Amino acid sequence: MSRIKKSRIQLLHQYYKYTGFYSFIAQGIKKAFIPTLILIIALIFVNEKVINLNDAIVYATKNFSDFLLFSFFLISESFLGLVPPDIFIAWTKNTQEPLLYLALLAVLSYTGGVIAYYMGRAIGTVPVVKSYMYTKMAKHITNMQKWGGFLIVVGALLPLPFAMACLAAGMINFPPKHFFLYALFRVFRFIFYGYAIYTALS
Repeated sequence: MSRIKKSRIQLLHQYYKYTGFYSFIAQGIKKAFIPTLILIIALIFVNEKVINLNDAIVYATKNFSDFLLFSFFLISESFLGLVPPDIFIAWTKNTQEPLLYLALLAVLSYTGGVIAYYMGRAIGTVPVVKSYMYTKMAKHITNMQKWGGFLIVVGALLPLPFAMACLAAGMINFPPKHFFLYALFRVFRFIFYGYAIYTALS
């Protein structure tokens, strides 16, 4: 009896299933869910008991230059996502050109990922730093070696550490052309989250 030849998609699905890719995504979402929930509860509490968030955003808009805020955001996106991008998305809602500012955030976030990628490549050229980082990021590097582009896409779209995925991609010398393409999915995150946050703040 001849065996039915599986399609490329079926083979990829089988590979990602056997290597634990789907369970990794599920665990990542679960881990991100609790901090996100805590953040939402904290924001609601602050909004109700401390200061109106719209007023706070307006205050930030009036008292801090756009250049300063955009620069801080780029630094955050380049170094392991120090601040959730959702806070900056909320800030753009009260600017004079919300959609333009949101687009700039998306470009800067993508740029931050590229910076993290090249930081990873640079790390690979310094033996001492490479050895230290490979030890610290062993799990991330192993996952990147197994799943490559899909891990970059997941990091770009979901509330998972995008910069970490980009750094790991650089450390294993993931092909630049493919990295630039997969990292573009980061833009879609700002489209979806921008719509949700703008709607919530309306």
